[in-house]
Amino acid sequence: MRVPADARHLAADREPPPEAARGRGDPRAGEAGDVRVLPAQTRDARSRREPPRGESGARERLISVPGRGNSVAAADYAESVREHLERELKLSAPSGFRLPELGGTPLPDRTFVSTYHDTHGLQLARHGVTLRHRLEGGSGLWQLKLPSGEARIELEEAGPPARPPERFLALLVALLRGEELVRVARLRTRRRSVRADGAEIVDDAVAVLDGQRVTRRFRELEIELLEGDERSLRRLEAMLTDAGARPGEFEPKLYRVLGLAYPPGHVDVPTAAAPGEAIGAAMLEQYEQLLAHDPGTRLGTDPEDLHQMRVAARRARAFLRAARPLLDADWANELRAELGWLGAALGAARDLDVLVEHLRVEAGSLGEEGKGAQRLVDELERERTDARAVALAALSEDRYFALLDRLQESRAPALAARTSSSLAELWWAELRRTRRAFEKLGPDSSDSELHAARIRVKRARYAGELAAHELGRAGERFVNAAKRLQDVLGAHQDGLVAEERIAALADRLEPAIANLLLERERARRERARRAWPNAWKKLEQRGRRAKP
Repeated sequence: MRVPADARHLAADREPPPEAARGRGDPRAGEAGDVRVLPAQTRDARSRREPPRGESGARERLISVPGRGNSVAAADYAESVREHLERELKLSAPSGFRLPELGGTPLPDRTFVSTYHDTHGLQLARHGVTLRHRLEGGSGLWQLKLPSGEARIELEEAGPPARPPERFLALLVALLRGEELVRVARLRTRRRSVRADGAEIVDDAVAVLDGQRVTRRFRELEIELLEGDERSLRRLEAMLTDAGARPGEFEPKLYRVLGLAYPPGHVDVPTAAAPGEAIGAAMLEQYEQLLAHDPGTRLGTDPEDLHQMRVAARRARAFLRAARPLLDADWANELRAELGWLGAALGAARDLDVLVEHLRVEAGSLGEEGKGAQRLVDELERERTDARAVALAALSEDRYFALLDRLQESRAPALAARTSSSLAELWWAELRRTRRAFEKLGPDSSDSELHAARIRVKRARYAGELAAHELGRAGERFVNAAKRLQDVLGAHQDGLVAEERIAALADRLEPAIANLLLERERARRERARRAWPNAWKKLEQRGRRAKP
């Protein structure tokens, strides 16, 4: 039985007091703190090392995490948090480095201890998530950092170190899935900082702790833009490098201590991989994508997370279809059915995300006249709220967690008893079917025919992705051309959907505004109709060059 997210927890091997279990005296009673968005910059992969251990030599047990449950509490954040984009640059400081005279205002020195928590297998860190408790001046603060595109969202909530806030655990339920959290690192940071030139310059001296013993020290510099521009950032960087600092790529402290690559890398497929190995790696990659975007989808501050979850579900389903001749039919069909269910559960919310954003931009471009179109956007916003509730309900079902378990196991797919086809051959067969479909199209093809052609292109594209290790560079060019054609035909379909919704709600708009919006959607579809033949011609050329 899966334990709901509000179930009791064990902290430091002790049952929490009843008041805490029922929420009385819970530090999360107030509003959530700031959400900070930090740039996630890449760096070279580092070899993985065993995380630091506690005084006993074993990782310290922190808490038993609820198995799997609802994410209702997580939705609270969507209305209460604030976020901003934090532009920053990190540098390393050699031994003996001293901050140059930067002018500006020195800030008070700070000392704080950060205790990081993760599973035994570092499930959070391997998906770009960090959970820590920071103690400074006798006050405790929980911080949860989630990946969000090329940035990171930071959630903060005051509280004692005994256990993370329930709302944080609700966001992490898919990543944890019943695994206990343990302490994996403890760092003491002595921070000096200066505010100058529209930025804050931070000099952190970090000590890695094992109990009270320091096992390692390092120092890093950080420039965070507050009000300045890119020129301010580069000017300050030059001043620090002239003083001896060395440029470095963005790397959170925890990843540096654990020796983990940041951001977490993709699943690599060897060039000589057998079909089963390549299929397993492709399925594992989509499983990882689902997990990476699950917390952000529950949080609901960035529609891109839900979009990427849906893409991962649909891509995994398409991979199974493309490799169908190589797979055990029952195994593949059952998994495809579950992936189809998840994609459908996320679909309505995603479609409304796209439609609302598009119509908001269109309304804004109309100036004063566009204010009347806001009623249409408001109506669709209400629909989107309902659709998002449906998506979150699906992510709370046992069926979803069972699907994650099956996807994790799909790294070793069930293969058919006998097969001799390569993935490249299966891709070529899919491309031939796509070519036959496009040969039937013309200037007067119906909307439904163009939509069906787009589906064909997606199938050929995903088959090409699955066979990428066999097709090489020519295969990559084919996939890129398929994406472009898919975008063109997708714009046509999006315009059709928008036109239908505007027409259905036209009685709530001024006739002139409704007609103007409808004309714009028709023009969008017409542009796509003119563009797709050339995009198809380019795709066909790329396909011939990649032929196995």
